Amino acid sequence: MSFESLGLRTELIRAVSDKGYDSPTPIQKQAIPLILEGRDMMGSAQTGTGKTAGFTLPILQRLCATPWQKQSRRPIRALVVTPTRELAAQVSESIEAYGKWLPLKSTVVFGGVSINPQKQKLIRGVDILVATPGRLLDHVGQRSADLSKVELLVLDEADRMLDMGFIHDIRKLLALLPKHKQTLLFSATFSDEIKKLADGLLKSPAMVEVARRNTTVEIIDQVVHPVEKSRKRELLSFLIGSNNWQQVLVFGRTKHGANRLTKQLITDGIEAAAIHGNKSQGARTKALADFKSGKLQVLVATDIAARGLDIEQLPHVVNYELPNVAEDYVHRIGRTGRAGRVGQAISLVCGEELKQLKDIERLIRRKIPQQAIAGYEAGEALAAGASKTERQPQKKRRRRRGNSNQRPNARAK
Repeated sequence: MSFESLGLRTELIRAVSDKGYDSPTPIQKQAIPLILEGRDMMGSAQTGTGKTAGFTLPILQRLCATPWQKQSRRPIRALVVTPTRELAAQVSESIEAYGKWLPLKSTVVFGGVSINPQKQKLIRGVDILVATPGRLLDHVGQRSADLSKVELLVLDEADRMLDMGFIHDIRKLLALLPKHKQTLLFSATFSDEIKKLADGLLKSPAMVEVARRNTTVEIIDQVVHPVEKSRKRELLSFLIGSNNWQQVLVFGRTKHGANRLTKQLITDGIEAAAIHGNKSQGARTKALADFKSGKLQVLVATDIAARGLDIEQLPHVVNYELPNVAEDYVHRIGRTGRAGRVGQAISLVCGEELKQLKDIERLIRRKIPQQAIAGYEAGEALAAGASKTERQPQKKRRRRRGNSNQRPNARAK
């Protein structure tokens, strides 16, 4: 199937071609016709499946079908709400790229930067606004954003917005929007809270679900390198240098750990930068831009800061530390192997992380191959730890059967 067969305008086909795409992804095949029909929709898709283009392209086409009447200020007709600044910036870039041959204007607003330049753009008028909830309410309060003419609403990563405590802001925004509009809700999971939100917002929505979140992309090459905790940084530098990796996204668990690792990599002669919640928006934007352009070899990120990162053709993701929540592993590695491309996900695992590794393998329903690197081996320690973990419950049960007079809390000594 081609993009032409989906009924898109010539200008959009040209923009898609300029991006190097010639055929739609599964979610694009399903979502684009439904949105063009004017249907409300609930969509779920794993990161990297082309979801953003799946709603951006038909929104651009629908707005062009009923052009702005120039006798009044250009009103906001499409609103995309996202949970993070990074995701808002990525969606805005997508809208600009796909809409570059169309007479539509768009802008993005988020916190952490000056509000005045954003106000000036909004006052001049835009067709499409991408925003985070808090900053959008600021603009509404300062009367630089009027939402009364919105025809299309997108709530992107709705589950993440609820997790981050934006539900009250979302409800305030919904009260400012017209009752009759087309609404698209995208969420990694359809929890009871998401379904409750959707029930009060969407009208007979179409359901689109592609690549369930808890399944890993099969074309991602996953491997575990067993290593002692104290030698992780040394092994990471060795892997980057010996394999000549030029673009690596590295995940750590904490902000301080990300800063420390970044300094160590720089000391090793590797161009690196950290991205996390304590960094200013300017620093985060610059680090991401330098990483995309190839000025930086390594971007070290925490899970929260990495939400919404969209890096085309990212070849390598490294779990320097395994996440405490198994689902975050899937989200992390989904940043490589995007849109059908091959990617590699490497995890540096020490003995203390056996539980997280087992949780991840249980979630993805497969064993991740282990490969010891010569000079950095910790395979025996990991294997011994795994055996001990597996035997421990059985030992406890035998001990209880063997001594019926044992005090209840004796095991804890």
